[in-house]
Amino acid sequence: MIAIALPKGRIAKDTLQVFSQVFGEEFCFDDRKLVLEKHGFRFMLVRSQDVATYVYHQAADIGVVGLDVLQEQPCSVMRLLDLGIGKCRVIVGEHRDTPIDYLKPKIKIATKMPNITLKHFSQKAIPIEIIKLYGSIELAPIVGLADGIVDIVETGDTMRQNNLIEVETILHSSAHLIANTNSFYEKKSQILHLCALIEKHLKL
Repeated sequence: MIAIALPKGRIAKDTLQVFSQVFGEEFCFDDRKLVLEKHGFRFMLVRSQDVATYVYHQAADIGVVGLDVLQEQPCSVMRLLDLGIGKCRVIVGEHRDTPIDYLKPKIKIATKMPNITLKHFSQKAIPIEIIKLYGSIELAPIVGLADGIVDIVETGDTMRQNNLIEVETILHSSAHLIANTNSFYEKKSQILHLCALIEKHLKL
């Protein structure tokens, strides 16, 4: 049995769709269930931010998680495969009418990704104050809470609708298959076989 941690939402559905196509049978969670056991796999639905934690502590052998999450919460896990799903970008954004003033002694950046944000601006030697938010990041520059934002975007529609523009891209992200190091060596043939099947499917 291989235990797999999946992030709740679209990435979980897309991942199960890949498994359904690879194995020729439907993989689907029953309503409100958090565990699905089928075809020698135990799938677990967890919060996206918790996937790497489950894998690191070997509660799951492998997991699917966005590269942005791995960068924000560094964890000692093995990266096996880029699944090419859940594509998005981590960007710096500002209000169209009030651009970020980089000459200020310290600029305020609203984000739910403080580690990625701090690293990015530190590399540019730009002093910042991070304002940690958990949602509606785009609102911060509109109401004057922050000078700019660091956020995840897919199409950018929400930003444009709120008169925000992208200044630069920090990171291109997509969902990656990761593994616990001990699990990988204990179940190496099974995990590598699964990777080969998925990789072959992704190339079709």
